[in-house]
Amino acid sequence: MLLRRVNLNHVALAGFALAAVLVVDGHVDPNDTLDPWALTVSDFAVSDRGGVVDAAMAVMAAASIVLVLALRRSGVPVGRRVTALFAVWCGGLLAAAVVPTDEPGLPLTTAGYVHRYASVAAFVALPAAGWLLSRHVPHTRWVRGTALLSVFFALAMVWSAVPGDRVMIGLTERFLLAAETGLLVALAWPAKASGAGLRPRWRAPRRRVR
Repeated sequence: MLLRRVNLNHVALAGFALAAVLVVDGHVDPNDTLDPWALTVSDFAVSDRGGVVDAAMAVMAAASIVLVLALRRSGVPVGRRVTALFAVWCGGLLAAAVVPTDEPGLPLTTAGYVHRYASVAAFVALPAAGWLLSRHVPHTRWVRGTALLSVFFALAMVWSAVPGDRVMIGLTERFLLAAETGLLVALAWPAKASGAGLRPRWRAPRRRVR
């Protein structure tokens, strides 16, 4: 009964906000050698294992699960494909939080590769899930716009990581994270009329009987 009274949209939004605050706090580091333009969020996290950045990933995963529950409660058709994509997103975040990458400048170990590809899978899965849901939620343009931005910055990050010699990879990843957080917020943002739910469906006007 208590769970039914809780506005899950608001819980998810609070979780996303908390995760963002934790990530920002993780960048407030006395070590001046950590350059946010050149180093990824994972590079910051590995210098503070079990710290606020790792906690942010776990909070984001938990809030995303609440979001799926909120969408289901509001009547949004969350099918198997979307559920699977969200499972990849949440699983990738949790794997990245538990399995650390390697220190900047060192060759990747097995753990580093697990961390990398778990992150890649998560970054790809979320915009795909958002696009599939976009026509069923109130803020369609917002969802589609942030999904496309996520894809753009994901491709830019791939270019930076492979042929670009990691030029501005940290900045690119932070734009990617901002876009994907915006996508989650767009999915969780309540509709004005009902607090949460489907986009209003068009109904044919009733004919008056004379």
